[in-house]
Amino acid sequence: MHRALEDSEHKGGCNVFRTRLLSGIVLVIAALALIITGGQVLLFGLMAVSIIGLYELYRVFHMERSLLGMIGYAGAFVYYLDLGFPFIPDFEIFALGFLILLMGAYVLSFPDYRVEQVFAGFIGVFYVAVMLSCVYQTRMLAAGRYIVWLIFLCSWGCDTCAYCVGVLIGKHKMAPKLSPKKSIEGAAGGIAGTVLLTILYGTAFREQMHLTTASILILAGITAAGGGISMVGDLAASAIKRNCNIKDYGTLIPGHGGILDRFDSVIFTAPIIYYLARFLISG
Repeated sequence: MHRALEDSEHKGGCNVFRTRLLSGIVLVIAALALIITGGQVLLFGLMAVSIIGLYELYRVFHMERSLLGMIGYAGAFVYYLDLGFPFIPDFEIFALGFLILLMGAYVLSFPDYRVEQVFAGFIGVFYVAVMLSCVYQTRMLAAGRYIVWLIFLCSWGCDTCAYCVGVLIGKHKMAPKLSPKKSIEGAAGGIAGTVLLTILYGTAFREQMHLTTASILILAGITAAGGGISMVGDLAASAIKRNCNIKDYGTLIPGHGGILDRFDSVIFTAPIIYYLARFLISG
């Protein structure tokens, strides 16, 4: 009986791993297709991903089908449309106009919504749509077709290296209340692994990116910062889930959860890579 139970648990673990692996492969292929193609395909692809992620976030606050939610989706749509085909003179106009619409809906439908839902509606567009759009903006830089991969290298790459190092030598908990399995040793190993991967990546594409040794070291510094910030993104997503007593944001990606579960670190890493690369590499 005990043996049969162990076999069942082992088989269940293998199935979970197989599911995670297969969906991870599909996710990587989809990311490759979008980013390699770039342009409007990437723009509208990220728009779709952002609106799905926004839906997942709004569902946590029970507003995914509400008027506030609809204004949020519309805000994300308008933002991406303006990013690809500029028609709003200043980003501040978008931000203020979006806030006024949300507050207007809040006032006119009072007391249908709680104030935290209004704030979630506003912050959600910036947390998901605006920050994730930096993947597109990075891809549009002069050497963007190569630099954009640094976003995933220092988010997913850092996460993988941190996991491996943490399993091997992790002893000191980094954030025991948020993520008991994450260790300080794993975090250090993740950043070190990211730097090493960046140096290898920069060396492999030195000619295509017109890099000098100094430029490669700058890229390594950029991804070290990005790797550190990616952990903040991961823990921030965990904090929201713990506050709201949920395990995952969704079930769209089998074995991984929702869009926000898989892209939580990318959301934070993308702006860091974009702005540092824009000012330090692209000038």
